[in-house]
Amino acid sequence: MLLEVTGLTKHFGGVAAAKEVTFNVGEGEIIALIGPNGAGKTTVFNLITGLLEPDQGSVVFQGKALNGLKPHRIAAAGITRTFQNLQLFGKMSVLENVMTGAYLKGNTGFLQAIARWPASIGEEKRIKQEALGLLSEVGLEEQASLPAATLPFGQQRLLDIARSMASNPQLTLLDEPAAGLNSAETKVLAEYLKYLRSRGKSMVLVEHDMETVMEVADRVMVLNFGMAIAMGTPSEIQADPEVIKAYLGEDEQVA
Repeated sequence: MLLEVTGLTKHFGGVAAAKEVTFNVGEGEIIALIGPNGAGKTTVFNLITGLLEPDQGSVVFQGKALNGLKPHRIAAAGITRTFQNLQLFGKMSVLENVMTGAYLKGNTGFLQAIARWPASIGEEKRIKQEALGLLSEVGLEEQASLPAATLPFGQQRLLDIARSMASNPQLTLLDEPAAGLNSAETKVLAEYLKYLRSRGKSMVLVEHDMETVMEVADRVMVLNFGMAIAMGTPSEIQADPEVIKAYLGEDEQVA
């Protein structure tokens, strides 16, 4: 198993933002976390990636415990993530943004590349070609030379996802990847996620767009008040009476 989350618990004051959350992620699997605002989805992401320390529980990645590791160590181990709020380098080009993600796995580093150290020149050419390939996969190759800040929000979201893949991670955590996308961009996103899965990539996504969740996820976990109340395939979740009552009623959508 690629990722094993066991009994993950985090309190803020007297409130349990995550309570005994347990799930796993296999190779080439997409897991979706759904639930209302405040259900604990982003808290779980922050616990996995080291932005928060759990009160209880463990996170094991490729057989190694991640508890206590700093975020950059966890990223270097092969886990990347995106955030609800985009964190692009607005003045840098679209291509350069993706290239920054690739330097995580490079031998010379981003600062050496900027300084044009001889050892970095060959690696920079390779990283540039890989970055252009990633942009092509999300339909942004024609915007490669534009400043990232000039892109429409939906395209910035796709750029953020492409950058997260630049370090060739084993696991990617996507926090609301469809937020702000129009229908055409959402279709590109769904097809891209399925393409990544076909290449053996594993992902965990927090998502409001239920159509995207049901199309791309292998399994879905439903959170409420920090606790998992259901776990299953998309069809099982759609048919679960408690989930239907709480989240998927005719007049309600998962928030």
